[in-house]
Amino acid sequence: MDLDELFAKTPGDPLTLLCKEDLDPYSVEELETRIDALEGEIARVRTKLDGAITHRKAADELFKR
Repeated sequence: MDLDELFAKTPGDPLTLLCKEDLDPYSVEELETRIDALEGEIARVRTKLDGAITHRKAADELFKR
């Protein structure tokens, strides 16, 4: 999937800007630091997603007919 297609709806969104940023000026060490930070953010988002899924399942069970 093309990034322009994925992020077309939110051109000023920080995630869109991050994904389109030119990486050429970065050193190897800076790129490694960036990867570590992004992996940490991925873990944080996955934790939030897991909690949301669990919460949704509980709500669905509660209101199940």
